[in-house]
Amino acid sequence: MDPRFIQIPDNYRAREVLAFHRRDPQQLAESLSEGVLRKGLMLDGRPALLTISLGAREAGYRLDIDGDAKCIDAEAVHAMVKRMLGLHIEPAQFEAMVATDPLLGAVVKQQLGLRIPQTPTAFEALSWAIIGQQIGLGFAIALRRRLIELAGVRHDSGLACYPDASCLARMNVDELGGLQFSRAKSETLIRVGKLVDEGQLDMEKLAIIEPEAAFEALTAIKGIGPWTANYVLMRGLGAGDCSLHGDAAVRAAIVKILAKEQKLEQAEAQRMLEQYRPWRSLAAAHLWASRTQNA
Repeated sequence: MDPRFIQIPDNYRAREVLAFHRRDPQQLAESLSEGVLRKGLMLDGRPALLTISLGAREAGYRLDIDGDAKCIDAEAVHAMVKRMLGLHIEPAQFEAMVATDPLLGAVVKQQLGLRIPQTPTAFEALSWAIIGQQIGLGFAIALRRRLIELAGVRHDSGLACYPDASCLARMNVDELGGLQFSRAKSETLIRVGKLVDEGQLDMEKLAIIEPEAAFEALTAIKGIGPWTANYVLMRGLGAGDCSLHGDAAVRAAIVKILAKEQKLEQAEAQRMLEQYRPWRSLAAAHLWASRTQNA
């Protein structure tokens, strides 16, 4: 695929976007050097390498896919790169809305231009959210790395590729358990892999239906609760109004900003975040960034 370019807004904050995509310090399936991000992924069942060069005014990108690349939808790749760079949601209206807000006003002022980078595919967001259920970010990153190693797929360049649904559908509980995945987590990963691989769960359809319907479809799957569904909607499906009140780091950020001595319960956090409709995803992103979290 020939190189293509995307214009970058004047107030674009690249640091948080790149931090999200390079969160694994071992850079097994992603590598970052001097503003150039290389990402290994599976597209249409084939290993692919996406290279994004992020400049001050524009981002150039190129996709190299093993085998015949003629069937690749160039416009779909363009949209994917825009989502990865967080260009699918314009934050100016949210920033204006919270300019004098007692909770987020000062935080947002320090982080103007902050955006929400997405995973290349919705399935990556789904599987990553399952991996991260009820564990710390560091351990989740380690489990993610082990999953990539277990899948054993590499692009011709040598970079490992994040596994797709077909890869996960072929795994078994015992081999995941041997990598310190809990049984429940292992079963859920394999379950969603099979559902997507067999066409019973259509991630592309979830991206175009109403977020409430997508939320219901996800939470109907055993092993997927409200936090996981909201995370997938935000990081994988581009929804702008997801309440991450179930996220421990979001609640901890609120506690820190308010200088509270006690932990914040989920119900109270949900009530507090309601005021930021229809921009609750950006509210969560700013709360994460205030703690330098790259979930």
